[in-house]
Amino acid sequence: MEGNEKTRCYFGVNPVAEKLRSSPKEVFEVMMIRSGQPRAALRAIHDEARRQGIPIRYVEPGVLDRLADGGKHQGVVAKVASYAYRSFSDLLQDLSSTPGHDMVLLLDGLTDPRNFGALLRTAEAVGVRHVVIPKDRSVGVTPAVVKTSAGAVHHLRIYRVSNLRQAILNLKQRGYWVVGLDAEAQEDLYERIYPEKLLVVLGAEGSGIRPLIRQECDFLVSIPMRGKIASLNVAVAGGVFLYELLRQERQL
Repeated sequence: MEGNEKTRCYFGVNPVAEKLRSSPKEVFEVMMIRSGQPRAALRAIHDEARRQGIPIRYVEPGVLDRLADGGKHQGVVAKVASYAYRSFSDLLQDLSSTPGHDMVLLLDGLTDPRNFGALLRTAEAVGVRHVVIPKDRSVGVTPAVVKTSAGAVHHLRIYRVSNLRQAILNLKQRGYWVVGLDAEAQEDLYERIYPEKLLVVLGAEGSGIRPLIRQECDFLVSIPMRGKIASLNVAVAGGVFLYELLRQERQL
């Protein structure tokens, strides 16, 4: 359930628990399933919400089913403030003072919330702090994305821009090299040593990176495929690439 423009409903144990830990002031209410003996994870959420002074309401399962809009709520839903995207100018200011290795993840038109959430989870795991997405023709930070990311979204800075190409040009001016993951690229991603300042571009499901964005990439690489399947799901492919970048960073 999206809620109104100022509020949303997050559902699931991990997303709600992470929200309570990372930004409790943005949680207005926690709704939990009415049961005799809640399991340990729900008790922990209950105790943390109470410690933070957040109202707790026990409801019937059908109420949570409706609020989660068919998603697996695991017995808990939180009413929270809508996600606040960061300003791109804040990103440029932050990056200007970042020494050494740094990666920015740019997603060109993902529409599947499960892919988006899975990529955010992997990005946070490898130490990515900044994610750039377009305002149009792209999924945003929805409750389903939060759920799939297992709460990783709360530890990332996500920027929504109206002009993705201009965002890339601005990052290039600040010393970032741009690499795109493209299934048709001739260069194997394992054949290259990547620069310290890197903008990683992943394209949409099926169509990949748009030509306008592809032409701004300094280089394009692909994942070697030995089986009969020609390509990987974008979330899986992105995970493979991000962990190769982490491996290289740790060796340097």
